[in-house]
Amino acid sequence: MKNITLSANDTLIKKARNKAQGESTTLNNRFREWLERYVGDNQNVLNEVMENMKYAKSSGAYTREELNER
Repeated sequence: MKNITLSANDTLIKKARNKAQGESTTLNNRFREWLERYVGDNQNVLNEVMENMKYAKSSGAYTREELNER
């Protein structure tokens, strides 16, 4: 794996690190996820979506109107 160097505002980096920590991950990991989506690595994006679906809450069966909403 290669390392890269990026530059950004110190305050922005601190906020991003705090947000990532609140999501039980790291800023580095969030950047890797973004990079995979950016280059179109659909398999990793699909895996992420499926993982997030495990935690989705449903209020029960959908109505016909809800299913047909665009």
